[in-house]
Amino acid sequence: MKLTVCIGSSCYIKGSQSVVERLQELIAENKLENDIDLCGSFCMGRCRQGVCVTIDDDTFSVSPESTEKFFEEEVKTRL
Repeated sequence: MKLTVCIGSSCYIKGSQSVVERLQELIAENKLENDIDLCGSFCMGRCRQGVCVTIDDDTFSVSPESTEKFFEEEVKTRL
């Protein structure tokens, strides 16, 4: 699975670095390093939505506070 987090200016200000760090921790905690390809991308063109994260072709708005819920509800259920 390809998981991409926007690290462009707007998303960075909204906490993309924290989102990336927490996703890295969750991937490691769940031993999913071989199943998830975590990538960064510059502007995805949805700056008003918050930190943009895509799973394959689906786009989500994630905040540092909602990262764990996103991981449980969207990432793990797709594996």
